[in-house]
Amino acid sequence: MADRDPGTITAAEAAQDSTTEPKPARNWLRLALMLSLPIALIIGGVIYWRSLQGQVSTDNAYVHVDKVSVSAQIGGKIVEVAVKENQHVNAGDLLFRIDPEQYQIQLTQADAAIATAQASEVALANSSALSGADISAAQEQIGFARSTLFRQEALWKRGFTTKASYEAAQHAVALAQEQLKLAQSKSREAAAKLSSGSQMPGIYPQVAAARAQRSAAELNLRRSEVRAPVSGIVSQADRLQIGQEMITGLPVVTLVADGSSYIEANFKETDLGDMRVGQPAEIVIDAYSGLKLKGHVSSIGAGTGSEFSVLPAQNATGNWVKVTQRVPVRIKLDEPSPRPLIAGLSTRVKVFTTDSKR
Repeated sequence: MADRDPGTITAAEAAQDSTTEPKPARNWLRLALMLSLPIALIIGGVIYWRSLQGQVSTDNAYVHVDKVSVSAQIGGKIVEVAVKENQHVNAGDLLFRIDPEQYQIQLTQADAAIATAQASEVALANSSALSGADISAAQEQIGFARSTLFRQEALWKRGFTTKASYEAAQHAVALAQEQLKLAQSKSREAAAKLSSGSQMPGIYPQVAAARAQRSAAELNLRRSEVRAPVSGIVSQADRLQIGQEMITGLPVVTLVADGSSYIEANFKETDLGDMRVGQPAEIVIDAYSGLKLKGHVSSIGAGTGSEFSVLPAQNATGNWVKVTQRVPVRIKLDEPSPRPLIAGLSTRVKVFTTDSKR
């Protein structure tokens, strides 16, 4: 083989040089790619962690609405139903009517009782006991009996009358005096019956009692028409059936009150350290995608949910396990919702605990 000129470079050597020169650049690129992912994750984690500072959130939150249970205050049979399920009613609208016949009869009886009491008052006012006639007659009788006794006594001293006649005259005086006492007592009794007393001055007691009876009958008659105490949506109206016998005080229909919606969010006890009443909140309704409402913390519960449960937890046992408790926090809405807030809807609540997040 002939000696090669040192200044010449073969094609194979040139190709080898071209393939070996970029190796350091590739290594650095690969290293940069390998490091960029964990660095990006670290930076993203730090940013996310910082974004969570100054706020607490929970998805254990639900829409609550004030519900008014309506019951009948009198008993009777339902004769009319004026509402349907999910119907909106205003305060004072008729819900259902109870048979008013028996209460109309009670009202008539009360009117009769008033008339009887008024007649009794007139008769008592015009009675002889109050007129003084009985007292005058008794006084006249005493005067006549005393004059007869005086004559009998004079004749007895002269011996012109019997002892029996004399004693009869004495007995007549004593009897007349007792009749006067009886007439005076009846007069005081009649005056006492007509007196009104300090509780209801100027009104005859029997008339007042009869009028009170009439007022009670009128009240029962008005209560035969059961009306909506608040404006809202009628719920459970299927309980109202014509012919159904109503029981006093038993709830039969429910009204979901207008404008009474609020959020009850159950936060972990570890989230309450910086939470205060009045702090702003953001509410997201699961049922309505993209809907966000503003509110604020209205109150923080006085006890955990388990504390007020029907069967509270008993922790005085040997196998006790510590569980993070939930505390109900009421969130009041600052603005009306453009969509209906149905009771029980699931929500997500975020409370901002620092001014910088508000």
